[in-house]
Amino acid sequence: MSVEWQPVRQSRTHELVLRSIEERVFAGELKAGDRLPPERELAPVLGVSRSALREALRVLETIGVLVAQPGRGPDAGARIVRNPDDALGRLLRLHFALGSYSLQDVLEARIVLERSSFETAADHASSDDLEEAEELVRGMAEPGVGVSVFNDLDTRFHVLIARSSGNALTSTLTSAVRESVRPLILRALEGVEDWPATARALNAQHRALLALVREGRGAEAADLVEQHIRGLHGTLVDEPFGP
Repeated sequence: MSVEWQPVRQSRTHELVLRSIEERVFAGELKAGDRLPPERELAPVLGVSRSALREALRVLETIGVLVAQPGRGPDAGARIVRNPDDALGRLLRLHFALGSYSLQDVLEARIVLERSSFETAADHASSDDLEEAEELVRGMAEPGVGVSVFNDLDTRFHVLIARSSGNALTSTLTSAVRESVRPLILRALEGVEDWPATARALNAQHRALLALVREGRGAEAADLVEQHIRGLHGTLVDEPFGP
C-alpha cells in the first residue's frame, strides 16, 4: 500500500516571532514594564525581517500585552504591559457580532458573573469603591440625563462592583461581557417610550443594590442583580433585531 504524502504545514514568520516572545514571557524572562530591543536589533537576532517582526508586535498590541510608541525618545519602542480589559472586550464584541455567541449566552454569562461579583463585593468592597459607586448612582439620577451618558455610567457601575469584589479576572470578564452588548442595550434604552421613568426605575435598582452591598447582604444583592439584568437584558433576547 503506497503512502500519500502531504506538504508539511509551515508557520508564518510572524507566528514564530510570537511564539518566541510568548516563551520568554512564560519563562519569566519578560515581565510587564519590560522593553523589547529596538526593531533594528531584535529582527536580526530572531532571524526575521522587520516587517514580520512588526506584524507580530501588532498582534501583541491588539491582545493587550504590548504597547508600541514610535519615535526615538526614552519612551519610544515596544513595552510589555497588562491591559486585558480592552483586548477581551474587543474580541468578545467581534465574536458576538459575528454570531459566535447568542444573546441568551451573554445573558446567562452576565448573570453568573454579576451574581458572584455583588455577593463577594458585599464582603470585600472598600469605602473608596462604595463612594465611587455612589457617585455613579448620583450621576444616573441627574435630571435630564441622556441615554448615552446613563448607559456609560451604568456600565461603569457594574464593572466597579466586579472590581471591588477583589477578583481581577471576574472584573475583566464582567467588563468584556457588558461591553459586548453595550450597543444593543443603548439601542433598547433609546427605544423606550418613557425614558425618564425607565431611568428612575433602573436607578432605583442600582441604589438598592448599592445599599445591599454596603450592608453586607451579599445573597440578597446577588438575587437582585439577577432580577435587574433579566429585566432589561432579558427583553433583548426576545427582540427580533440582531447585533
